[in-house]
Amino acid sequence: MTTFDRLTEEAIAAVRVEVASLHAELSRNELVVWTGGNVSGRVPGTELFVIKPSGVDYDNLAPENMILCHLDGTVVPGTAGSDRSPSSDTAAHAYVYRNMVDIGGVVHTHSTYATAWAARGEEIPCVITAMADEFGGPIPVGPFAIIGDESIGRGIVETLRGHRSRAVLMQNHGPFTIGKNARDAVKAAVMVEDVARTVHLARQGGALISIPQVAIDALFDRYQNVYGQAPQGAL
Repeated sequence: MTTFDRLTEEAIAAVRVEVASLHAELSRNELVVWTGGNVSGRVPGTELFVIKPSGVDYDNLAPENMILCHLDGTVVPGTAGSDRSPSSDTAAHAYVYRNMVDIGGVVHTHSTYATAWAARGEEIPCVITAMADEFGGPIPVGPFAIIGDESIGRGIVETLRGHRSRAVLMQNHGPFTIGKNARDAVKAAVMVEDVARTVHLARQGGALISIPQVAIDALFDRYQNVYGQAPQGAL
């Protein structure tokens, strides 16, 4: 059985609880069907991450059946859940964590509207202020890649590195989102589906109206650096 020091064990346990509970947000926001989709979270201060098992009903997900993995994507033997197979997207998540060291959470869904944009290989243009706030511009399209190895992870990293967006539409597949932690990545997954639906519906009614880049920049800066912060000097 693999054992860790007390602080590492506590950090692993906390991420197990968070990742297990966050899968309910995917169902609640109608981002997944059946057992599809996954959330993972990096264990702070370690070379480990936690991800859901493959093919397990969402109602049966629990901290003890989340799977602990090394950053090379291999399961840590002798740990809770290690008797199960990890998500089929594990290699992609592992690649992101190895190559984007500030990322603490990764999410994948097949949410309907975002996946429809991915099926067309079309980025979502930044034409609503909420999108400028959250993503700082359009949501880009990543390359077509087959599930099961690092190809998807490589496409995510190559597309999002240096990009403001925390979401990428992998062509013919669906959205992947990243965040400072698992909850932040889930928020991005919820938001990308919301803007994908809104912009799709808007386009059905006529031509979209672009937002000037200077306004996108200002909106993004305010939302990321000012919104929700206490006024200067406040106690």
